[in-house]
Amino acid sequence: MEGSFIPNRQRELEIPGRVTFACGNGGLTKVNITTGRSTAEIYLHGAHVTGFQKNGEPPMLFLSRLSRFAAGRAIRGGVPICFPWFGQRAGESAHGFARITEWELAETSAGPGGAVTVRLRLPKDAAKPEWSALRAEFVVTISDRLTMELMATNESADRRLEIENCLHTFFRVGDINRVSTTGLQGAPFDDFAAGAAGARRVENDPVLRITKETNRVYPDTSGTVEIRDENLERIIRVEKFNSQSTVVWNPWTTQKLPDDFDPAEHRQMVCVESGNVKQNKITLQPGATTTLKVVLTSHAV
Repeated sequence: MEGSFIPNRQRELEIPGRVTFACGNGGLTKVNITTGRSTAEIYLHGAHVTGFQKNGEPPMLFLSRLSRFAAGRAIRGGVPICFPWFGQRAGESAHGFARITEWELAETSAGPGGAVTVRLRLPKDAAKPEWSALRAEFVVTISDRLTMELMATNESADRRLEIENCLHTFFRVGDINRVSTTGLQGAPFDDFAAGAAGARRVENDPVLRITKETNRVYPDTSGTVEIRDENLERIIRVEKFNSQSTVVWNPWTTQKLPDDFDPAEHRQMVCVESGNVKQNKITLQPGATTTLKVVLTSHAV
């Protein structure tokens, strides 16, 4: 939408040649970032990173061509923020309210090495009263890598909060049939493709190849995962900090899919998600802060 209004408070945070605002899909405000090594885009809706691309490489993130860009709807692809819960909750939005809330842009900065950092804040009035003491910020740094930090603080003086957090990252691949994932060998996982309860299994193969519907939650896994893409001739490295859960997801064509995902697109994506979910949920004591950090890098095979 050309000519859409961008508030002055946001225009003041632009950095010429580095950070600019635009009216994105569905009329939602988008932040475009340019560095000497890469480009990225972030929607204020959901504080959602929808694009990251190193110069000379294909895009690192997958975005469904059918994705809806509208209030109350999550963007399908990129990096949805699942917070402060993960999965379904009766009477509530799946994966929490953070990914369907418009965040506030608090700060932008450009470092001497060319990196650009964007700080977003979850509005205080975004949640129901039970979450009124919970504060969240999301800091994204773009250079030749994509670094994301989700910080949550319990501002209550006397009440603990139980939260889940997850950066539900969709990676673009050339052909899922030529993709392998390493870093999870020997790790027990709950197989939710086998049923809603999740059957406990163990990954014995040195590499994970996705050949069917895959929906796995690996608890108590903090190590780095790598995605080897023979088609695009690159390896994506998912390095995480303060994350005890890893989720691997591809719906294939057998899972009941929402209307914003074309079944044929399963060949061009895989989700490797970092966070703390289910048995790894976090108990935030009064006044405590927790930070989930994920660093994404890539190099040629």
